[in-house]
Amino acid sequence: MHSEAYDVPAATLDACRAADRVLAVGTTTVRALESAARGAPSGRTELFIRRPFEFEVVDLLLTNFHLPQSTLLMLVSAFAGSERIREAYDEAIRSNYRFYSYGDAMLLQRSR
Repeated sequence: MHSEAYDVPAATLDACRAADRVLAVGTTTVRALESAARGAPSGRTELFIRRPFEFEVVDLLLTNFHLPQSTLLMLVSAFAGSERIREAYDEAIRSNYRFYSYGDAMLLQRSR
Protein backbone atom coordinates (compact mmCIF):
# COMPACT_ATOMS: atom_id res chain seq x y z
CA MET A 1 0.00 0.00 0.00
CA HIS A 2 1.38 3.40 -0.91
CA SER A 3 1.84 6.13 1.69
CA GLU A 4 -0.10 9.39 1.48
CA ALA A 5 0.47 12.80 3.05
CA TYR A 6 -2.35 14.13 5.22
CA ASP A 7 -3.22 16.64 7.94
CA VAL A 8 -6.33 16.36 10.11
CA PRO A 9 -6.77 19.36 12.43
CA ALA A 10 -7.77 18.50 16.01
CA ALA A 11 -11.05 20.39 15.56
CA THR A 12 -11.92 18.22 12.57
CA LEU A 13 -11.27 15.00 14.45
CA ASP A 14 -13.26 16.30 17.44
CA ALA A 15 -16.18 17.18 15.13
CA CYS A 16 -16.05 13.71 13.59
CA ARG A 17 -16.09 12.05 16.99
CA ALA A 18 -19.07 14.18 18.05
CA ALA A 19 -21.04 13.54 14.84
CA ASP A 20 -23.81 10.98 14.52
CA ARG A 21 -22.28 9.77 11.25
CA VAL A 22 -19.16 10.63 9.28
CA LEU A 23 -19.07 10.51 5.47
CA ALA A 24 -15.61 10.21 3.95
CA VAL A 25 -15.24 11.19 0.31
CA GLY A 26 -12.54 8.90 -1.04
CA THR A 27 -10.25 6.27 0.36
CA THR A 28 -7.53 8.82 1.13
CA THR A 29 -9.94 10.56 3.50
CA VAL A 30 -10.70 7.25 5.21
CA ARG A 31 -7.00 6.55 5.73
CA ALA A 32 -6.36 10.10 6.99
CA LEU A 33 -9.24 10.13 9.49
CA GLU A 34 -8.55 6.63 10.76
CA SER A 35 -4.82 7.46 11.12
CA ALA A 36 -5.65 10.64 13.04
CA ALA A 37 -7.99 8.68 15.31
CA ARG A 38 -5.09 6.40 16.15
CA GLY A 39 -3.00 9.33 17.40
CA ALA A 40 -1.22 10.54 14.27
CA PRO A 41 -2.95 13.80 13.23
CA SER A 42 -0.60 14.53 10.33
CA GLY A 43 2.29 13.17 8.33
CA ARG A 44 2.26 10.29 5.86
CA THR A 45 -0.14 7.46 6.47
CA GLU A 46 0.90 3.95 5.67
CA LEU A 47 -2.30 2.55 7.15
CA PHE A 48 -3.22 -0.57 5.20
CA ILE A 49 -6.92 -1.18 5.79
CA ARG A 50 -7.98 -4.77 5.24
CA ARG A 51 -10.12 -7.31 7.06
CA PRO A 52 -10.39 -7.40 9.98
CA PHE A 53 -10.19 -3.68 10.74
CA GLU A 54 -11.83 -1.67 13.53
CA PHE A 55 -13.06 1.62 12.06
CA GLU A 56 -13.12 4.35 14.70
CA VAL A 57 -14.38 7.37 12.74
CA VAL A 58 -15.86 6.74 9.30
CA ASP A 59 -19.42 5.42 8.88
CA LEU A 60 -20.11 6.15 5.19
CA LEU A 61 -17.78 6.16 2.19
CA LEU A 62 -18.25 7.70 -1.25
CA THR A 63 -15.70 6.20 -3.62
CA ASN A 64 -15.27 4.97 -7.15
CA PHE A 65 -15.22 1.32 -8.20
CA HIS A 66 -11.65 0.12 -7.72
CA LEU A 67 -9.78 -2.35 -9.86
CA PRO A 68 -9.79 -6.06 -8.99
CA GLN A 69 -6.97 -7.31 -6.76
CA SER A 70 -6.10 -3.77 -5.61
CA THR A 71 -5.36 -2.63 -2.07
CA LEU A 72 -8.23 -0.14 -2.35
CA LEU A 73 -10.65 -2.95 -3.15
CA MET A 74 -9.42 -4.58 0.05
CA LEU A 75 -10.18 -1.33 1.92
CA VAL A 76 -13.77 -1.10 0.66
CA SER A 77 -14.28 -4.82 1.37
CA ALA A 78 -13.10 -4.30 4.94
CA PHE A 79 -15.41 -1.30 5.19
CA ALA A 80 -18.65 -2.68 3.74
CA GLY A 81 -18.10 -6.43 3.86
CA SER A 82 -16.81 -8.71 1.13
CA GLU A 83 -20.20 -10.13 0.17
CA ARG A 84 -21.81 -6.70 -0.23
CA ILE A 85 -18.88 -5.49 -2.34
CA ARG A 86 -19.03 -8.61 -4.50
CA GLU A 87 -22.76 -7.99 -5.08
CA ALA A 88 -22.14 -4.32 -5.93
CA TYR A 89 -19.39 -5.23 -8.39
CA ASP A 90 -21.55 -7.92 -10.01
CA GLU A 91 -24.25 -5.30 -10.57
CA ALA A 92 -21.71 -2.77 -11.84
CA ILE A 93 -20.40 -5.28 -14.40
CA ARG A 94 -23.94 -6.21 -15.52
CA SER A 95 -24.77 -2.49 -15.91
CA ASN A 96 -21.52 -1.59 -17.71
CA TYR A 97 -20.28 0.78 -15.01
CA ARG A 98 -16.88 2.34 -15.48
CA PHE A 99 -14.11 1.42 -13.10
CA TYR A 100 -11.00 3.16 -11.77
CA SER A 101 -10.18 6.85 -11.45
CA TYR A 102 -12.79 8.37 -13.75
CA GLY A 103 -15.40 5.71 -13.29
CA ASP A 104 -18.73 5.46 -11.53
CA ALA A 105 -19.05 6.00 -7.79
CA MET A 106 -20.73 4.12 -4.98
CA LEU A 107 -21.93 5.12 -1.53
CA LEU A 108 -21.10 2.51 1.10
CA GLN A 109 -22.26 2.09 4.66
CA ARG A 110 -19.86 0.46 7.07
CA SER A 111 -20.78 -3.07 8.08
CA ARG A 112 -21.14 -3.54 11.80
